[in-house]
Amino acid sequence: MSKRGAGILKRMLNWTERFGNALPHPATLFAIFALTVLLLSALGHLLGWEVIHPGTKEIVRPVNLLSHDGIHRILLEMVDNFTGFAPLGIVLVAMLGIGIAEQSGLIHSIIRLLVLNSPGKLLTFIIVFTGIISNVASDVGYVLLIPLAGVIFLAVGRHPVAGMAAAFAGVSGGFSANLILGTVDPLLAGLSQEAAHILDPSYDVNPTANYFFMVASTFVIAITGTFISERIVEPRLGKYSGEIREKDNSFDSLSKKEKKGLLMSLLTLVAIIIVTLIGVIPENGFFRGSDGGLLSSPLIRGVVAMLFVTAGGMGLAYGFTTGSFKNDTDVINGMALSMKTMATYLVLVFFAAQFVAYFKWSNLGIILAVKGANLLMSADIGLIPLMILFILLAATINMLMGSASAKWAILAPVFIPMFMIMGYSPELSQVVYRIGDSVTNVISPMMSFFALIIAFIHKYDPKAGIGTIIATMVPYSIAFLLVWILLLIGWLLLGLPLGPDAGIHYTLPS
Repeated sequence: MSKRGAGILKRMLNWTERFGNALPHPATLFAIFALTVLLLSALGHLLGWEVIHPGTKEIVRPVNLLSHDGIHRILLEMVDNFTGFAPLGIVLVAMLGIGIAEQSGLIHSIIRLLVLNSPGKLLTFIIVFTGIISNVASDVGYVLLIPLAGVIFLAVGRHPVAGMAAAFAGVSGGFSANLILGTVDPLLAGLSQEAAHILDPSYDVNPTANYFFMVASTFVIAITGTFISERIVEPRLGKYSGEIREKDNSFDSLSKKEKKGLLMSLLTLVAIIIVTLIGVIPENGFFRGSDGGLLSSPLIRGVVAMLFVTAGGMGLAYGFTTGSFKNDTDVINGMALSMKTMATYLVLVFFAAQFVAYFKWSNLGIILAVKGANLLMSADIGLIPLMILFILLAATINMLMGSASAKWAILAPVFIPMFMIMGYSPELSQVVYRIGDSVTNVISPMMSFFALIIAFIHKYDPKAGIGTIIATMVPYSIAFLLVWILLLIGWLLLGLPLGPDAGIHYTLPS
């Protein structure tokens, strides 16, 4: 890059960092948004805003939440808004199961097993792929896989920063791809469902809403990340000439106890799969829905409970075999530890829940959706250009605000009803948002782990800073954006379902 180009990039990054640091905490933002909705509800009522509901054909007007009845409702339903917020319970339950698996050491061992035993020619692919899969366990990919990738690349004579870049690309850039459902899936689905209820109170969005697209994305992103790493990033970095450090003992091969623990957790998984098949294969199986189908079964609708049982069961098997769990107190402490990480999330959810509730009560959501949909339909730009614009919007906002759930809690109440009116499903809106939310993670200084990534790279390049990280990761960001858009276009043209019982189109109930 030329000195002039580097200077422009540095100024842009400095501006982005200053602007992002000046923003209040996401919880504070939601409190501000909630107050703004209250003021707009009064203003809209005063000015006589109105639209015709596309489903019921009734006239919809703003409800003044600063009126006598509105203030009473705010005070009386504040607790219910919080406890009844759809994403809250499902995320907490999922984290309990993941917490058992994580605190037992199971997830740590699985990642080490995958990466340390990778064939040389597939090493980069395995690291990117493992980074994508690690998202099922929240932040473990950032704190374990990224530094591990640097150690492994150094051990085989490759540039350690290239290894960490490949891992970072998978963990962060591939955040919206996976073969396994994680905690973010029920979280986003709950927010999507809340938003869909603005227009259609009976609409359900399952955590599996984007599963088919996610599975396909896993391989597309892993292959793309491998190509960028080996053809662009690693050649640019050149041969590593820094001081070689000793290998960290925590990354040594698995012990006999750990191998035995993995075997027992695998047998537990096999047992769960066998029980599941017994409940699914017979026409009257106990895991089939009341109508005898699979889409209405608890395996799909209760996927969070299955995630809890599977992750928890495998974690227990591993923990008691290896000795990381010695009694029930250790297990409970592990679950409690996972809940401690959710403290900030609980505060955020309280304010987000009030914002979503006020938005729904005031009718501002449906009014904005109808007006926005009418504007977009009059522009007649078509489905594919519309979705590409939404991806770019989400990607841009992601540069300034890190939390995926916080951004979606803001965008979903506006865009999901808007796209539903235009005939597009909430599941499509969600998957398009997830693409935009992922592709700029690796170049966003506002991403919560960005400072940690700089610290990791400092081990091998003491002069590295934000510009170093951005310059290294920009090729991944651009490539992921392009291939994901191409995958989405192909998906839309073929009319493929995004997940079980999750199509592209939506029809308003008559």
